[in-house]
Amino acid sequence: MNTLILNTEIQDFIASNLKSDTAAILLKGTAFEGVETREIVEQIEAKQRCLSKLPSWYNTSNIYYPSKLNIEQTSSERTANYKASLISGDSILDITGGFGVDCYAFSKQFKQVTHCEINTHLSDIVTHNFQQLNADTIETISEDGITYLKRTTKVFDWIYVDPSRRHDSKGKVFFLNDCLPNVPEHLDLLFKHANNILVKTSPLLDISVGCQELKYVNALYVVALNNDVKELLWVLNRNATNAFTIHTANITKNTVETFNFPIDLEGELFIEYSTPLQFLYEPNSTILKAGAFNSVAHQLGVFKLQKHAHLYTSQEKIAFPGRTFEIIKTIPFNKKAIQKEGIKKANITTRNFQDSVTDLRKKLKIKDGGDDYLFFTTDVNSNKIVIICKKA
Repeated sequence: MNTLILNTEIQDFIASNLKSDTAAILLKGTAFEGVETREIVEQIEAKQRCLSKLPSWYNTSNIYYPSKLNIEQTSSERTANYKASLISGDSILDITGGFGVDCYAFSKQFKQVTHCEINTHLSDIVTHNFQQLNADTIETISEDGITYLKRTTKVFDWIYVDPSRRHDSKGKVFFLNDCLPNVPEHLDLLFKHANNILVKTSPLLDISVGCQELKYVNALYVVALNNDVKELLWVLNRNATNAFTIHTANITKNTVETFNFPIDLEGELFIEYSTPLQFLYEPNSTILKAGAFNSVAHQLGVFKLQKHAHLYTSQEKIAFPGRTFEIIKTIPFNKKAIQKEGIKKANITTRNFQDSVTDLRKKLKIKDGGDDYLFFTTDVNSNKIVIICKKA
């Protein structure tokens, strides 16, 4: 950590060049003694990424930024605040502290927060930044979290873990055993120091796999930001049973769209099917990730179009966790019937349909955009149909 970067003239230069071309700055160079141009550019690029993602950091003076990769990998402030709102107590230990965004959010819910980070350089940065943010209830420890737990006798109300994948395993099933720290392997150690564990994982983790590996799941939160699933939050407790609730939360600019359902009842529910009625509903991404296909129909009293389509319909409009459309017309899927409608521009979605959106646009010569929405799907009678809608 080069503390010379915190000098007033360099901080002023960074602030005045947040919209500048960093490549041009690198080419031109700077003349600040003891600080390389590359270091200043790294600060500019990292801070640029914090404008909407980490506004508390962006709007605080004398923040020292790590690499832009660290910023890209950290939680957003909005998801961190949501996460912190789920738990509270006197003390919490974060054994995978990182840039400290989650710890900062936890400090609003807990009297004492402990931040463990194995990377000494990053730990120094976080310690400095917490001072600038007046987060004086957070203790920073530059040490591997598991190592710290093995040597300490402290007991916490909660332990938080955000494991990272050891290697790129694209195309392979995501397992927590492939992550650091290996949470399944250290469950006994974790429970020795806290009765409650919160584990954050990537949405790539299959929910059934997570349940098998973590064993003591008491609740699961599927969290999205603007309909993009960002994380799965696993609440673990020694006394957990298999009958836990899955909570879904889609955080948008103005609200948090929620839907909750008991995992053990999802496969037991009887739901009804119907051809398209007056309104069409497309569940948000958290519902789809959580697998609440039957529960959402059962709880909200809507019909499903077809078992594998995951689209829903009703005669009367209801509040639905996702997008709501008013159906204009339903037509069979054939080129003549579609061309007869004279639609040259539309938003296209496919659900349980053999053709891709790209192929349909080429085949039907329909441009992207406009106020019309076309859903290419399969109905309850296994017919290929096109539902023409407008946003309700």
